[in-house]
Amino acid sequence: MADALSAIPAAVLRNLSDKLYEKRKIAALEVEGIVKQLTIAGDHDKITAVINLLTHEFTYSSQANHRKGGLIGLAAATVGLSSEAAQHLEQIVPPVINSFSDQDSRVRYYACEALYNIAKVVRGDFIVFFNKIFDALCKLSADSDPNVQRAAHLLDRLVKDIVTESDQFSIEEFIPLLRERMNVLNPYVRQFLVGWITVLDSVPDIDMLGFLPDFLDGLFNMLSDSSHEIRQQADSALSEFLQEIRNSPSVDYGRMAEILVQRASSPDEFTRWTAITWINEFVKLGGDQLVPYYADILGAILPCIADKEEKIRVVAGETNEELLAIKADPAEGFDVGAILSIVKRQLSSEYEATRIESLHWISTLLNRHRTEVLSFLNDIFDTLLKALSDPSDQVVLLVLEVHACIAEDQYNFSQLIVFLVHKFQTDKVLLEKRGALIIRRLCVLIDAERVYRELSTILEREADLDFATTMVQALNLILHTSSELSGLRDLLKLSLIDAAGKDLFLSLYASWSHSSMAILSLCLLAQAYQHASSVIQSLTEEDLNVRFLIQLDKLVNLLETPIFAYLRLQLLEPGRYIWLLKALYGLLMLLPQQSSAFKVLRTRLKTVPSYSFNKEEINRTSSANTTIHFSDEGDMNMHNGINFASWLQRFQQIQQKHHAHLKSQVQSHNTSTNSSKVKENQKPKEFRGPPVPELSRPPLTKRPF
Repeated sequence: MADALSAIPAAVLRNLSDKLYEKRKIAALEVEGIVKQLTIAGDHDKITAVINLLTHEFTYSSQANHRKGGLIGLAAATVGLSSEAAQHLEQIVPPVINSFSDQDSRVRYYACEALYNIAKVVRGDFIVFFNKIFDALCKLSADSDPNVQRAAHLLDRLVKDIVTESDQFSIEEFIPLLRERMNVLNPYVRQFLVGWITVLDSVPDIDMLGFLPDFLDGLFNMLSDSSHEIRQQADSALSEFLQEIRNSPSVDYGRMAEILVQRASSPDEFTRWTAITWINEFVKLGGDQLVPYYADILGAILPCIADKEEKIRVVAGETNEELLAIKADPAEGFDVGAILSIVKRQLSSEYEATRIESLHWISTLLNRHRTEVLSFLNDIFDTLLKALSDPSDQVVLLVLEVHACIAEDQYNFSQLIVFLVHKFQTDKVLLEKRGALIIRRLCVLIDAERVYRELSTILEREADLDFATTMVQALNLILHTSSELSGLRDLLKLSLIDAAGKDLFLSLYASWSHSSMAILSLCLLAQAYQHASSVIQSLTEEDLNVRFLIQLDKLVNLLETPIFAYLRLQLLEPGRYIWLLKALYGLLMLLPQQSSAFKVLRTRLKTVPSYSFNKEEINRTSSANTTIHFSDEGDMNMHNGINFASWLQRFQQIQQKHHAHLKSQVQSHNTSTNSSKVKENQKPKEFRGPPVPELSRPPLTKRPF
């Protein structure tokens, strides 16, 4: 200390702490001259003493003016040292950096000024303090005092110049410092950081691209900044990096892909668009590196396919097509299970386009990796069944294509039909609104006969008789009305002369027996008119309920459609088709006379020409117990190997089960009603006045059938 006091006159020290800047400046020039003389003399001990004096007595003083004088004094000493300054930087720079956090804004300002002057002198020698200086500048860039901000900005420009020309700068040590600050929200700090990233990336010897994963997320975070300038700067930096990626032979796609996937779901439109654009480029450029990340990438793309912004939808759709076109192999790390997990989740998306593309992915995977997909079938099957209730018809049709692809082998086919029937049983709305669409489409995609045989087998042993009836009636209506099932109808028309037709007829008969009207329409379709007449004759009073009459009404209207044109033409020859005529008259006798169906059927039967009856021929064939047409030939109980008497007995047995079930339901309902009445009677009654005599009413009359 004594050496320093002897070297610096007391007047100079007083002026160095003066409140007036001019006096402090004059004193600093004196210090510069003194240090210069000491440097020439090689007296570094005294120089060290002078620096210590300026540091401890001035920069660390409690007086603001002393601190200001100390800073300007240290800068002056550095100038005086000139080329010898490097060996004293360990004493000079730390107190200046410490002053950046001073409470007095003017002290912070002079600290910027001092370090600026010091840096001009020592240039690259102060790189060893870069991390501390960068940290200080980062804070000063957001200083509350505009003058300090401007001073820090000037210092920042100088530091950038020094760093870009230095070969001592360590990017490895700098990146952790940058990464820690990338998520700061202050706009001035963000501008400061983007500025440094851009500058460092422009230096040929610094590989910023190699460290891009460390600060990529921070740059994407800035794309949603409220400041247009910051968004523009961040976008410009990202565009430059993307161009470098296109031209670079070695890029760490994996780490960056994880960041892009997260950013693709950002609520900010510009961020989503930029992220999906990067993903698009990565899919084109990444090759094998991206195989382990395909599932995550797909999870980002699928929601964007339905984005509200068209430009995002376009890029997402293009990326999805690119990804679908890549034929990756599970042996190379392609995770089929992870992909299926993603598409399963996206099948629950609120957006139709996303659900559609998810189903396209399942179809593609089934075509390429069927074995692997089927190993995960238990994980996705329930979701695929639920998708049958989707409000979009296009989604339902695609789901059915997937189901059909899964059901190529017998086991999965049987499982599909079993689960489908169960789905219909638990979701009556699905059966009502989509049942016809689902069954018709499956018949096209798989095989109509195969589908109907399997459904019939399941419904034959169905314990829920009400559901079995409803399901059979639905299947019967589809069979008789759908153009897709015309081949099945043609086969059934040959039931009495063709082995294949007979086999199909018998395979449906047992389950169709759950509905008497379904059996009648099946017999009419198969031209088993004599058996149809026998079924009608077997109907009991219990069968003739409201549900039966509704179904009968539908059958009569069905007979007027083009499907049954052949049957109506057969009425031109009632002598040959006498059992058909008898069956139709039997139906007419069951209909209420005032119903529209009665009038339709009666009108049709009135058109039957009487001239075609040949009484002698009819009498002759009747006495011979034969008829003219093939569909009524032979013994009434046997034809083409079909024992109709046995099948009629089977029909009656199933109908008896339905009768018993209906009775039990009625009894259960009555018991419940009586129980409620007993409870009601046990309640204390209020006095309501004298009883009112019941008005006489006319007796109820039964509606004629």
